[in-house]
Amino acid sequence: MQEQALADVRVLDFTHYVAGPYCTKLLADYGADVMKVERPGVGDGARRMGPFPKDEPNIEKSGLFLHLNTNKRSLTLDLKRPEARDIVLTLVRDVDIVVESFRPGTMESFGLGYESLRNANDDVILTSISNFGQTGPYKDYKSSDIMTYGMGGEMYSTGLEDREPLKLAENVVLYQAGAVASVATMGALFASRLQAVGQHVDVSIMETQVGTIDRRMSMLLAYQYNGEISRRGALATGTGYPTGVYLCADGYIQVNGGGSYFKRVVEMMGRPPELEDPTWFEPESQYNSDLAQIFHEYFIPWCLERTKREIWTAAQKSRVLSAPLNTIEELVEDQHFNERDAFADISHPEAGRLLYPGRPFIMGESPWSVRRPAPLLGQHTDEILSSIGYNAECVSRLHRDGVV
Repeated sequence: MQEQALADVRVLDFTHYVAGPYCTKLLADYGADVMKVERPGVGDGARRMGPFPKDEPNIEKSGLFLHLNTNKRSLTLDLKRPEARDIVLTLVRDVDIVVESFRPGTMESFGLGYESLRNANDDVILTSISNFGQTGPYKDYKSSDIMTYGMGGEMYSTGLEDREPLKLAENVVLYQAGAVASVATMGALFASRLQAVGQHVDVSIMETQVGTIDRRMSMLLAYQYNGEISRRGALATGTGYPTGVYLCADGYIQVNGGGSYFKRVVEMMGRPPELEDPTWFEPESQYNSDLAQIFHEYFIPWCLERTKREIWTAAQKSRVLSAPLNTIEELVEDQHFNERDAFADISHPEAGRLLYPGRPFIMGESPWSVRRPAPLLGQHTDEILSSIGYNAECVSRLHRDGVV
């Protein structure tokens, strides 16, 4: 088998829940040896979040935890104990990267701030992932995915024009922050290896949202140029009609056919006589709410008479941007994704055999692979301690004293 891209990288992981674990998952899935540090008896909070098989909560069966922690090893440590600090600093001597997602100042309270880690390993990279960054007036504030999404600016434009703003997708902010953190960490790793420079990487979850391409960048530019604040509603965004999700015979279809693409939509519908009048094709007509209502009186019945697949096929033929809204069952069974091995079948000692989301991208010469399922809580504690010189008697004492 080909060697994985990060096979020579060692990571000490102090992250929990979603953003941090997703960062280290991306490293682990491409070969890095990631040692995940968890609280004895408690573990990562994601272990108590669903979904669970048969809806039966179990810290070893959380679907969220299983997905975010493949290819990692679990070491339990009570970081408030001096012995745990000694273990961490010994481990740091031989790792390339440390990733943590505590509130700012927490690692320092454990005696494990960047300067302490750097004293143990001058080239070490510390990546800190927090809500608002390590500095600034908001650094100690708590937050959540929906709060961060809203504060980023463009939740304001999502939803119906006469209703409150809506958030798109669950945990989208946290996964994006994790992905950004992994890229930042890899940049720091290159600097460490090529320039012999260790550094502290400060990732603010909030700031990963402010300048993203999810409408924020274009809306920020619009505000800078003309002071415009984004509004809700398809016509208000300048996309015209038909734009949005439409009910069809067997579910829903997403169509983005407004503006200059309207002619293609009419062609997709078979050029009905009601839509042949030149008025429909005048640019200003796309911003006429009365015409939009009349158009939908034709378009909605047309959709209801057809399946998602039939509409999508017609849309492709007429070059209309469109896609079916798949159920999870349809997605998992889709021929295209299965031919590309987009899913991974993984067996776990407690959760059993489950289908997981697979690799996020393909590297032709450095493959993604599942070397091990997500670890049981503390599964590799003895193994890791033994590797840094702790004999069986010392390990037993650490267990008895509640250090690990």
